[in-house]
Amino acid sequence: MKNALITGITGQDGAYLSQHLLKEGYKVYGLIARRSTDTLWRLNYLGIENEVELIEGDMTDISSLIRAIKISKASEVYNLAAQSFVGTSWSQPILTAEVTGVGVTNILEAIRLLDPSIKFYQASTSEMFGLIQESMQSENTPFYPRSPYGVAKLYGHWITVNYRESFNIHASSGILFNHESPLRGIEFVTRKVTDAVAKIKLGLSDELRLGNIDAKRDWGFAGDYVEAMWMMLQQDKPDDYVIATGKTTTVRDMCKIAFDHVNLNYDDYVIIDPKFYRPAEVDVLLGNPTKAKEKLKWEPKTSLEDLIIMMVDADLGRIKKQQQRG
Repeated sequence: MKNALITGITGQDGAYLSQHLLKEGYKVYGLIARRSTDTLWRLNYLGIENEVELIEGDMTDISSLIRAIKISKASEVYNLAAQSFVGTSWSQPILTAEVTGVGVTNILEAIRLLDPSIKFYQASTSEMFGLIQESMQSENTPFYPRSPYGVAKLYGHWITVNYRESFNIHASSGILFNHESPLRGIEFVTRKVTDAVAKIKLGLSDELRLGNIDAKRDWGFAGDYVEAMWMMLQQDKPDDYVIATGKTTTVRDMCKIAFDHVNLNYDDYVIIDPKFYRPAEVDVLLGNPTKAKEKLKWEPKTSLEDLIIMMVDADLGRIKKQQQRG
């Protein structure tokens, strides 16, 4: 049996990756930051809360990372921990830099000191492309991040490459484009939309306030994308891969899919609010997943329509349960 350690296990990707690794027969350990609120709801939602072993630690404390690697005896480490909300990175840029950027160095250094044969996965992001230099972004497209989050992730990406080349560590980065699910945080636009649609349909709200609804994104299902993470660490040689659908959709069209599913017209409810415009907007992101398809044999399985319907139905179910309990 293989042992894996996942940082950020309580997030969307951490939960789905845990589920996937358990299916593959792994013993799964997760690094968890000390919090007074319940952060395990995603693991609970997937019914795997009692199947993973949690270790307290923090990405800014290398001693806790060393301890976690020793306890887990991991042969694979997946670094998904980050301050991962782009909007927050402008109001908390130093925290974002320390956790999302320097935190990557901390865990790579822990691996180097303890056991350089451990395989490492770094969660990179399409936000590193930012002000896009090519209409379709691949592993060779120049980066131009447009947020403190994107800048911090770019540092994490390049330090992963550096440790791979300097210390011969099997370290790979997945440059993941937007990936969503019913486990997405409410602050992210897809979940904000599907949650609002459910509330409007159930008579609990009458509007949805958004910023730039003409921004275009390449959206996929998180459950599909975590399989690519695992596939990267099964390769003989480490490398970097763009994980995307290769299709782009506006926020406006995504809203239309969500409202259409409950037989409502999005024009009647969506209000443009300048408060939600970003200081530096990323207008279009469109990934080229050719390398992942050819080398990893990875393909996205879930269409955007199916994904949004899945999320709306999950939010409808969640809110109805709350009403019944209420």
